[in-house]
Amino acid sequence: MNIRSRSTGRVIAIGDIHGCSTALATVIELVSPTPNDRVILLGDVIDYGPDSRGVLRQLIALRDRTQLRLLTGNHEEMLFNVLDRQWDPDSWTRHGGDRTLASYEVDHPRDLPAEDIAFLRAASPHYETETHALVHAGYYPNLPLAGTPSTALFWEALEPDRCWPHYSGKTFVVGHTPQTTGLVLDLGFVVCIDTDCSRGNWLTALDITTNQYWQANQQGEFREGRLTPRKEEL
Repeated sequence: MNIRSRSTGRVIAIGDIHGCSTALATVIELVSPTPNDRVILLGDVIDYGPDSRGVLRQLIALRDRTQLRLLTGNHEEMLFNVLDRQWDPDSWTRHGGDRTLASYEVDHPRDLPAEDIAFLRAASPHYETETHALVHAGYYPNLPLAGTPSTALFWEALEPDRCWPHYSGKTFVVGHTPQTTGLVLDLGFVVCIDTDCSRGNWLTALDITTNQYWQANQQGEFREGRLTPRKEEL
């Protein structure tokens, strides 16, 4: 889906939340989104972390405060494959889905609340502005997003030494590939904001226009800054 908006507000991308509800609440407070802002969630909002249920409650509430868009991540796709009886439940639970079930105090994904599943299923595969493209995982530099396989959009890890600018000239903002340093990876033409929150690092929100970022962890600690333009962009 190619969504273009004339909103005059900010465009804020939020990386992989993975059930980290305290970090999410702190980031939302720091960003303080308005009705004119677009908040783009890069997928993988569930699994691994301790409180996927709390994350979904916050996001559904946030939908009423701002222009919220959720992108599909590979963890959401795994859950859908189980719900649609294409995969057995263990293929999801062994990749962090067990933590999601525990947060809801249920034993099977079919017992998850219908409202929360509907929220996840309403996600888009990608989001574009005039200058940026946002996906969960990866892209092919020679293909439009509408023609890019879901295996790339949802599953393909970012390899800094093997990725290239997209033919559109747009800057890509992605998650999925954990940056275990807790620092945003900025290659100029692609920025990765999965900063490994569920393993004790940070959740990142990025204003894609100004490059201001906000980070928080599950201890409620926070920090903020601005990405420094790379020399080739000056």
